Amino acid sequence: MNPTHSCILLRHPPSVSAWASTVGKKEGDGPMGFCFDIVESDSHFGKESWEQAESEMQRRTMQQLLLAADCKPSDLDAVFAGDLINQCTSSTFGLRHLEIPFFGIYGACSTMAEGLLLASLCVDSGYLSRAAVLTSSHFSSAERQFRFPLSYGAQRTPNAQWTCTASGAALLERSDQPPYILGVCGGIVRDYGITDANNMGAAMAPAAADTILRYLNATGTRPSDYDMIVTGDLGLVGSKLLCKLTAAQGFDLTKNHKDCGVMMFDNSTQDTHAGGSGCGCSASILCGYFLPKLQSGEIRNLLFAATGALLSPMLCQQGESIPAVCHLVHFAHDCGKEHGV
Repeated sequence: MNPTHSCILLRHPPSVSAWASTVGKKEGDGPMGFCFDIVESDSHFGKESWEQAESEMQRRTMQQLLLAADCKPSDLDAVFAGDLINQCTSSTFGLRHLEIPFFGIYGACSTMAEGLLLASLCVDSGYLSRAAVLTSSHFSSAERQFRFPLSYGAQRTPNAQWTCTASGAALLERSDQPPYILGVCGGIVRDYGITDANNMGAAMAPAAADTILRYLNATGTRPSDYDMIVTGDLGLVGSKLLCKLTAAQGFDLTKNHKDCGVMMFDNSTQDTHAGGSGCGCSASILCGYFLPKLQSGEIRNLLFAATGALLSPMLCQQGESIPAVCHLVHFAHDCGKEHGV
């Protein structure tokens, strides 16, 4: 396969001009709680169902993004949004009042990176001037769809991850203000035969390794060329496996790898087993923690590789394995010269 396949360096790198993040109480109580814009103590977000709660969380996150950007919905050319629930209803119901051209996307936990990839290509090409990217996940709505309703009281396995109640949003446009998106790499679906829906880290790690290695090889760079290589959300199990897989190919990620699923919770006190997961996990930490540090220059070069387990409850019950995908976005404090491959 062509090692540059789906790896694109942008000729007119768009700027991430604003961002916003919302999380629930458990996430706010964790070690990253200080960095989020909104921490909501009511897991229902004032609504009657978990699905309505997630839509409300997206609505609030978009509202916070517009406030941070000092713009109106009519100033946006498009929004790329998605979530974990069937037909991306958290996104469609949460944004239906805004009258912004809507592109619903699904990449499971990789959705934020997929949205940033698509939006950056559209802004880089000049077809869109301003594009928002938004995603979310909610612990209770995801448990009901993918595992068991909370009232069932099912026991969680040690390698299971905790779906985060969280949302993140970012606004892309051409600007001379950091941070910038310099390049992207589209994920290829990888399936290594994992059938345990509670072991998503193992299912996603090969996809993360594949995409990261393709981008490093296409750009002729090494892990040491980046301040951080951030994945989301492999958790404790998948993170260890990722480093083993890349080391086997001669690339050491152990010195600068961070995983949003590991960062979100204090596993010793919050009982989240293998860490966090969900569309909103990496999105909220990217927008709450990493983008401000890229803007200030504290971090100057970062690879954001969000992973998604593309499982279907029905197909898992039929004995199917879990395909996975990883999309990558290259953020930097400095724009650099125009370039392209």
